[in-house]
This record gives sequence, structure tokens and C-alpha cells, in this order.
Amino acid sequence: MPGTVRDNKDKSRFELDVGAEVAFANYRLTPQAVIITHTETPRALRGRGIASELVKGALELIRADGKKVIGACGFVVDYLDKHPEDADLVA
Repeated sequence: MPGTVRDNKDKSRFELDVGAEVAFANYRLTPQAVIITHTETPRALRGRGIASELVKGALELIRADGKKVIGACGFVVDYLDKHPEDADLVA
């Protein structure tokens, strides 16, 4: 079972621990938005919805910070297309 998504500010990425593995989403900050540039899920965890959990948690953290999101990664763009409930976060 995945843990909780956290913002690793030192590495500019959101992280999700799954057992001994870490899925992550790199980002860059602008004054108003978080640009998610790349998501990566360890090969052993792929196909289990881990990346979706990661992006969902990252969006919750972004929302809590009062920022918007820019998807600069194909996975994030696809996620946002499939989740219109998060459309208010899109910059």
C-alpha cells in the first residue's frame, strides 16, 4: 500500500514511497504555479496506479498551497484530462 505523497523541496519533487521504492514527480516553481516536468515510477511498480496516486497527492499539496499546476509531462497532462474535478488547478 502506498504511503503519503510528500513535497521534497530540496530535490524539487513530489515523492510517494511504496515499500522500499520511491515514485516521484519533478517540478519547477513559478510565483503562481508548479510546473510538473517529469514523473517516474520504478519499473517494478508500473501498472498498479502508483503514478496516478502520486499525481493526485501532488495536486492536493499544490491546492493546499493555493497554487496552480502546469503539466509539462505527458502523464500529468493525461491525468488532468481524465480528472475534470481538478480543472480549477490548471494554470
